Order: sequence, then structure tokens, then C-alpha cells
Amino acid sequence: MKRSIVFCVFAAFGGWLFGYDIGYISGCLIMPDFIHRIQGADATAITSQNQSIITSLLSAGTFFGAILQAFTSDTLGRKGSILFWSAIFFVGVIVQVTTFTLGQLTAGRFVAGLGVGALSAIVPLYIGEAAPKKLRGSLLVLYQVQIISGLFLAYIVNLGTHHISNSASWRIPIGLQLVWGIILMGGSLLLPESPRLLLGKGKQEQAIKAIAALNDCGVDDQLTQVVLKELEAAITAENEGGKAGWLECFSTRSRMWKRTLNGCMVQMLQQLNGQNFYYYYGPVFFEAAGTGLDSYSIQAILGGISLFMVFPAMWTIEHVGRRKSLLIGSAGQAVCAIIAGLVGHFYTDTAGVSESTRQIGGNVMIAFAVFHLSFYSMFWGPTPWVLMGETFPLRVRSKCIALAAATNWLWNFLLSYFSPLIADDIGPLILLVFCGCLVFAFVYVYFMIPETRGISLEEVDELYRTKVPAWRSSSWVPSSQQEPIDGRRHSDTTFVANPEAEKKVTQQHVENAIPGEKSNSRYPLYSVYGKFADPALLAVANSD
Repeated sequence: MKRSIVFCVFAAFGGWLFGYDIGYISGCLIMPDFIHRIQGADATAITSQNQSIITSLLSAGTFFGAILQAFTSDTLGRKGSILFWSAIFFVGVIVQVTTFTLGQLTAGRFVAGLGVGALSAIVPLYIGEAAPKKLRGSLLVLYQVQIISGLFLAYIVNLGTHHISNSASWRIPIGLQLVWGIILMGGSLLLPESPRLLLGKGKQEQAIKAIAALNDCGVDDQLTQVVLKELEAAITAENEGGKAGWLECFSTRSRMWKRTLNGCMVQMLQQLNGQNFYYYYGPVFFEAAGTGLDSYSIQAILGGISLFMVFPAMWTIEHVGRRKSLLIGSAGQAVCAIIAGLVGHFYTDTAGVSESTRQIGGNVMIAFAVFHLSFYSMFWGPTPWVLMGETFPLRVRSKCIALAAATNWLWNFLLSYFSPLIADDIGPLILLVFCGCLVFAFVYVYFMIPETRGISLEEVDELYRTKVPAWRSSSWVPSSQQEPIDGRRHSDTTFVANPEAEKKVTQQHVENAIPGEKSNSRYPLYSVYGKFADPALLAVANSD
């Protein structure tokens, strides 16, 4: 497992580019030399129109990059696509760091955005296919960890360079991205290709080598053969309908319409959580509380909180689960949003409020901003990326992930453009809008998002096909784990009578386990389901 973890960490570095690219530009926009370079020698600030152009061009690039990667992921492969789009990002950074005009800067951000958007889809795609299923959730959370880490570092770099009086103040933050690009390109050369993709293309020999590399065993090892056999059977069944097109993402086959809808909705709702509002208005809140901190320090504080709180998600995603993470996050953030919104309106944004009352209101808003960002970082920040990486079947995975990632970037663009305009009219009450979105998110997740913890990507396909209600999915059992009755399996819609027993099974799930013949007390699978059906797997399990 150690090698597969290392591979996924390298791949997740694409999230670092994502976070850093978003984080550095906000500080550059208020650096004097950057203002003079873009706006003119006598300017004291960049116009709102130019700020919109500079920031939105990245979002435009990411949207198109997320869509375009669907074509390269299947033709160049997952590994080749990571390398290709890392190179595109690298070119975009070079254009930015040598900037002398607004046009050159925005062109560079658009090109870099193509790479960032493509990697935001490819990385969860690769990790979802390459990671062992018992670690898949935690390794997909690594992507969000890298995003927040990159964002936090960008704030720290801006904090350290904004005092420089020449163009180094902003060229250094931009130029550091060249280092991140080199690391990702170098790391991608070491990655094995996705074995699922290789088998889908009929490259069995290469797939065997990739399986062995990802499972820390030899090509002739029994575990390699067992995994190969499982993947071949699943891919053969998947590809019976011929080559998949974009319309299949919305077809009734294997409930694809619902899976695509779920992927896009959780990405949209992630953007509608309201966390970006706090980043944007953070300085106002802190100033209202009388802290006297400048905007660079405020960004660093908020970034540090987000980074600190994302690490527990690597535990909660597997022990709390996907559904409960989203439900807890929605409820917690909704409470924070409604309190902060009402307190902000009546205590800080209403005429005639005393200074002492305003300060109390500011302190309350700061506290709930911290709580809100903590809930987001632990639950809604990483979980949508996890679901995006494990919801779709191989034949349309790159296309569906492209649609989901593009949805995220589309709403990122819309919110960055419209939120300031709305907030100018209604102030902190905009948080009530986000509260409403979070209540809707809770309801949507409860009725539509099934639990996918502890099952393989192929079993996720079976989960959707069986039309299990989302609120009962935590007790659903894949057909491969059900005890045979009179030589036949239970119905695919069988549920475990004892959810606690099923939970224990899930947590101690044997990688690539399928039913077998003999009992083995080392694996609690026996105590619930009785038998194994595959002697080959039993031999592998007993050899642990």
C-alpha cells in the first residue's frame, strides 16, 4: 500500500497548483507596484472592471480546461494527461511572470487556468481509480488538503513579499508556481497508469504491471491475479454496450442521469456554502472587532484555520462516511450562516448602532466565520472531490468528472462576479442566502447521495443499479459479499439486518475481497456472511 499512497500524493499535488493559483492573486491586486504596472503610474488602485477581468479569466480557463481534459484523459491516459496539462499550466505561469501589460497577464491566467481546471478533474479521476478502496476516501481528501495548503502558502508568501517596493513583490508569488509545475511534471513521470484504463484499452500486460506497482507486489503475485480477474470481469460487463458518448452521462443505463446529477450538484453546492464570502469580507469583520490587522494578516489567519481543519477530514471521510460528512457540514454551516448574518445585520450594518455594540457584533461574526470555515474544511471542502472520484463507471468516468468539475468552476465564476454586487446591496444578510442553500444541500444529500464508503468502484456501479434509497445505502451489501442460498445469491437489493455489524465489516474490509469457501476468524466478514467463495483470495488473505 505504501507505493500507492506515494503515487496518489504526487497526483494530488495538482490540488496545490489549484489552491496557490487562487490564493496569490488577491494579494497582488493591492500591491503598489502591481497597481502601477497594470493601471498606470499615478493609479492608487486597480479599477473594479480590471479586477474582474484579472480574476475571472482564470475561472474561464478552468471551466474549459475541465471539459477538455475529458478528451485527453482517454487518449493520452490519466498519467499522460497530468503531464500534458501540467505543461500547459507551466506555460501560463511563464506568460504571467514576464508580464508588462494587462493583456499579457490575463492571457497568462487564462492559459494557466486551462491547466488548473483540467487537473482539478484528472487528479480525483486518477486517485479514484488507482487508490486501494479502503484508503480511497482518505487519499482523495489529500486533494483538498493540497488545495488548502497551496492557498495558505500563497497567503504567507504575499504576507512576506508585499513590503518589497519593486516588481519582485508580485513576481515572486507568481514565479513560485514554476516550482510547483516542475514538481508535478516530474512526479507524473513516476506514476503508473490507471490499470482500469489500460484494461479498458486491452493492454493487459501493462495493466498487470500497474496493478503490481499499486499493490506493492510482484506481477506473478496471487493478489495481482485476483485484482486483474475482478477488473476484467467488471470492465467486460461495462463495455458490452459499445463505445460511450456524452449523452450516456444522462442515460438511464446504470442510473447514469442520477450519478451525473449528483456529481454536478455536490460541486455546485460546495461553491454555495458561503465560505468565499468570509474570505472576501474577512478584513471588514476583523476591523469591526477592533483587531487592527491588515488584509494580508487576516488572509493568513483564515487560511491557517482552513488548513488546520482539513486534516481531520482524512479520518472522518472513512469513519464518519460521505453522507454523514455532508449532512453534518450542511447543518453546522447553516447555523453559523444564519447567526452571523442576523448578528452582522443588526449589530454592525444598521444605522445608529453604538461602537461597543458594533464591536460585539464583529466579534460574534468572527467567531462564527471561524466555525463556518472549520465545518467547510472538514466536511464540504473535501467530500465532493471524494464523491467525484468514485461515483462514475470507467466507460464515461472522464466525461462525467469533466461535467462535475466544470460545474464547480462555473459557479466559482458566477459567485466571484455577483457576490460583491449582492453584498453591496444587502450586506451581511447575504449569509441568509447561503443559509438557504445549505438547508437545500442537507435535504438533497439526504434523499439523493448514497454512501460509497468501503466499496470498490465496480460495487458503486452495482449500488446505483439496484436503486437503493440513499437514506438506506449505509446498510446495503454488494452481491459479492452476500451469503449464497441454495446455490444462488441474495437479491441485489438485500440489506443487512444489523447496521452495526455491517459497519464493522466495512471498516475491516479486506482489499479486493470477494466471497469464499472457508471461515477465517481474522476477518469479521465470516461472522456476518459465513463463507468465502474464492480459494485464491482466501490464500491471499491468509498470507497477510
